[in-house]
Amino acid sequence: MKFKRGSKYKNVKISVDGEVFDSLKEFRRWRELKLLEKAGEISELRRQVPFELLPVQREPDKIGPRGGRKPGRVIEREAVYIADFVYLDADGREVVEDCKGKRTRDYILKRKLLLFRLGIQILET
Repeated sequence: MKFKRGSKYKNVKISVDGEVFDSLKEFRRWRELKLLEKAGEISELRRQVPFELLPVQREPDKIGPRGGRKPGRVIEREAVYIADFVYLDADGREVVEDCKGKRTRDYILKRKLLLFRLGIQILET
């Protein structure tokens, strides 16, 4: 187990068997979920799953002199929420889970967008 320098929120990144976790809390929760998956209580456990909240915003495409289409310049990149864990519970429902120590403004906005755009409510642990 390797510990790295912490961030401004005092979390310490941890590297275990080639996998990097943003905090000790996230690593511990991962171990719990792995045990639950082994016991058959959850299934299809995944880490760091991206959800697109807003697509990339571009200028209009341009048509070249020979009829080819050139994509417009990127004005704004896409907005993505990356869930710590996603799995299916015993009833087959998808659970999106996030290990939170500090709820930042960015996180709160992304949580609201995820619920509004995709109808997904985040389980905070």
